[in-house]
Amino acid sequence: MATVPSRPQGNRKIYIGGEWVDTSSTGEIPMINPATDEIFAYAPDTTIADADRAVAAARKAFDEGPWPRMAPSDRLEYLQRLAELYSDKYEDIAQLITAEIGSPITFSRHAHVPIAKMMLDYFIGLAKDYPFEETREGRSLAARVIKEPVGVCVAIAPWNFPQAAMMLKLAPALIAGCTVVAKPGSETAQDALAMAELFDAAGFPPGVVNILPAGREVGEYLVSHHDVDHVSFTGSTASGRKVAEICGRDLRRCNLELGGKSALIMLDDADLEKAVKGVWDQGMRNSGQACTNQTRILVPRARYGDILDAITEMMRKVVVGDPLDPATQVGPVASQAQYDRVMNYISLGKEEGARITVGGGRPKDMPVGRFIEPTVFADVNNSMRIAREEIFGPVLAVIPFEDDADAVRIANDSEYGLAGGVWSQDLARADAVVRRIRSGMLHINGVGGSFDAPFGGFKASGIGRESGREGLETYFEYKSLPLLG
Repeated sequence: MATVPSRPQGNRKIYIGGEWVDTSSTGEIPMINPATDEIFAYAPDTTIADADRAVAAARKAFDEGPWPRMAPSDRLEYLQRLAELYSDKYEDIAQLITAEIGSPITFSRHAHVPIAKMMLDYFIGLAKDYPFEETREGRSLAARVIKEPVGVCVAIAPWNFPQAAMMLKLAPALIAGCTVVAKPGSETAQDALAMAELFDAAGFPPGVVNILPAGREVGEYLVSHHDVDHVSFTGSTASGRKVAEICGRDLRRCNLELGGKSALIMLDDADLEKAVKGVWDQGMRNSGQACTNQTRILVPRARYGDILDAITEMMRKVVVGDPLDPATQVGPVASQAQYDRVMNYISLGKEEGARITVGGGRPKDMPVGRFIEPTVFADVNNSMRIAREEIFGPVLAVIPFEDDADAVRIANDSEYGLAGGVWSQDLARADAVVRRIRSGMLHINGVGGSFDAPFGGFKASGIGRESGREGLETYFEYKSLPLLG
């Protein structure tokens, strides 16, 4: 295995109130490289006391500081400086992400880091012409609508897309005039602290951005903190339900981007070669660890054998290996807990009667690390747990359908509704099918997704939207005033 960069060990610093401060704990959390099973760095062991300090700094910055009272154009100057600094750190941050979660370096370089930067650029561009105040003509009286920052925000991002998921929260919250306590997972502490260094270098006022990597206990405490006005959470549906329960009790504003079990539908006229490539592109991103991955592959029964063989052969050729090798397509899963979870689902699929056509275990030449072979299950029906529950690893389930209506029925037969896609050479037919799927983000022939469009899902896939105008408007309170003069 190639070597990876290591931030200094013995560093207990976190970023609060515009300063690097020691955590209140004397402990540290070892960070394990999932490709080598070796400690490559340490994460600060943050505590409830650290969370209190971070919220207090954000509260003071919001209530007494200049940030929420600045003109939006002045706030944008800080974000533009951040964007310039971010561009210089692409490779360093990409290397850190690969070391932390095992994402293939090519994916870290071409997805993890540039997507975060593109999101920052998008929101800066959106805000330049955005109406933070507007006049509405009514049937009786005209009104002014003032969009004010919601207040102190807690932004909780997951380990699987640590930079992109966090920037999707930080950029619009800051543009709106909010102050933020950002809580990345301790699994991705190093790239989070690298992001904090950029905010510090950009000169944001003290307390506007506070970054403390932490575990679930600290995250739950932040969600319930009486001085927090808004929570933006990305993570599992199970955790999202708990966040929603806490916020609902306190009537705290929140938006939730949660899990998925999305369906990729190949209609009977789909171009087989392109659609099978789409299975890889849309189903195996980030070594299978993406909430929007389309991992239920729905194929017409009449073509089931041919399509299954093509998918199996494609997955057999996938390069599994050292995540620092640019040729690697699938690296290790992020942690031992994730490895155990995925392997348990593979065992469960076999117990349920599904048939493995390729994969199903650890690569024979990789005794070290959390590597799992890309796995395809055949003979799957939509009632099986491997078809209903989010596995979050390199595992696909191939499910037959009878006709377009049956494909839509199966796609919608899920508690989730995050993403999905349809492949067909008849664009009108494909459009008719995607319009009937109850999911927030749909592709046609692999095309879809835009920062201008809202990101989020139906049903148990979340509440609210990120990205687009909707992603900015999440961080506003609306005030109605009479029109003067």
